Amino acid sequence: MSCQRLDNNTGRYAIQSPNENQHHWIADINLYLGVWQGTHENRTGYWLRWWDENGQLLLWASELVEQERQRAEQEHQRAERLAAQL
Repeated sequence: MSCQRLDNNTGRYAIQSPNENQHHWIADINLYLGVWQGTHENRTGYWLRWWDENGQLLLWASELVEQERQRAEQEHQRAERLAAQL
């Protein structure tokens, strides 16, 4: 699927093809925009998501919180194991 994007040099719209991951580069903000399939806020479906210039998915705030919670839990478990060895 392709989309049209305004060319600032000509003032005309030009057809832009997606990359191999079906993401569209948005040069003005240096991000890709694409469709992601998954579950968010207890709803499964297709969602518009952002990816950085390296193709890394940008996380929603709720995903960042969960990622940090998991990291903290792993660190807590590691600390408990080390304390048990002493």
